[in-house]
Formats: sequence, C-alpha cells, structure tokens
Amino acid sequence: MKSKGLRWMARATPIPASMALALLGIGGAGLTQALAAREPPLPTHFSGLFNDYTPSTVAGGPYEMHGKWFLDLNAERGTATFTAEMTMETADFANSGSSYNPSALGAHTHHITMTDGTIHDDPNDTITWQNTCIPVVPFKPAVTGGFVVTGTAYVTGNGANPPFGNPSPVTICILGGMQNVSITSPQAFVTFSNFTLTFGSPASTHFGTQPINGVVSQCEGPWNRESNDCRVSVVN
Repeated sequence: MKSKGLRWMARATPIPASMALALLGIGGAGLTQALAAREPPLPTHFSGLFNDYTPSTVAGGPYEMHGKWFLDLNAERGTATFTAEMTMETADFANSGSSYNPSALGAHTHHITMTDGTIHDDPNDTITWQNTCIPVVPFKPAVTGGFVVTGTAYVTGNGANPPFGNPSPVTICILGGMQNVSITSPQAFVTFSNFTLTFGSPASTHFGTQPINGVVSQCEGPWNRESNDCRVSVVN
C-alpha cells in the first residue's frame, strides 16, 4: 500500500532515562502506546551529501562518487521529487598510470533528477525500509527506522545524455535511529541520519547496483522551518 498523507512509524519526543525505566515496566504494548503519543508530520524537505565508491566491475571503476542531494515530499499526494549533483572519477588507488597523473582518472559530472517519486512509509506497503533498504552487509550500528521513495530518474553525463541512456528506476532510502529506552545512561540519536540511492538498469551499468551511501545534513518542515528530526537529540 502506497503512502497517502505520510503515515509512518511513531516518532516520539526523547524521554528521560527515569521515565524510560517506568515505560519498560508497563510492557511492550504500553511502551508502544507511550511512544506513539506524539506523531509529528514527516519533514517535507531533506538535503545532504554522499561519498562512496562504485564496484570495480563497472567499466573504468572503481569510481569515487561525491555529491549533494535534495529530496522534497508532497504530503497531500504522497509523492516526491529528487535532484542530485555528482562528481566522479576513477579512484586514485586504481590509477594505472606510472606517473599517477590525476588527469588519467576520467573525471566527469552527473546531474540526476526524479519528478515521479512515490513515498512508501506505510508498514502494510509491500515496499518498506526493512525489506528494501538493508544491504547485504547490514549497517553497523544498525538503523532502526526510515522510509522509502521509488521513482524514475534521468541522468546526464557532463551535461549531455549519458552513453548508458535514460531513464532508470531509482530507490531512495532515508534512515536513522531512535531512542533506546533500555539505556539509562546518556545517549544521542538522530531520527533521519542516513541516505542511500540505488540505481536500476541502465544507469546501474555505470554506478553499480549497490546502494550509494550518504548523510542527511538537514531537513525542514512546513514554512521552511528546520526540523529536529535531522538534529542530534540528547537524552541524559
């Protein structure tokens, strides 16, 4: 079931350690109800950076990938748009030139745009962060929440249509953590901390089929007000 109106996991205000102990005593059902007492709306604008490598199996790889990205959510329609700007070049450790000349690394740029994104944040949807966003090698430490956006992306290569062609399916994951009520010592967490971008064919022949990893640096709610969901929450 696709998202409509941005229904998703409960996101509670951080609670003191003493209250956490009390919540543990009331059982799982009571804890769930307590944490679900406040369900603020999902932020509507996310932005951040990504830095990763392609597999060595792609032609010219492994490439270094560095860039910035922007994701906007439409709460009324359950849709999303996405843009990114990326620089790419063969990783220096794979430089085959005897003089290690940087000009031999095939530096180039990509611009990425998606306008038909669908938000998946309903636990009854067949697409969830648990079954879509966890890679073969899991995150360590583990992520404990998030949502998914799927859509179709168009990619440029140095400003022109790339050799691998257009368009390509993409999967975007926004992931993070939540307060662990079993920990009574001071702790910190960020509700939305991690970003991944995964390409399908034909772009996957250049970027690889693995998730490209990045960080969420900022998110905003209505009227461009910065959201605490992408800031560090501290519980003493």
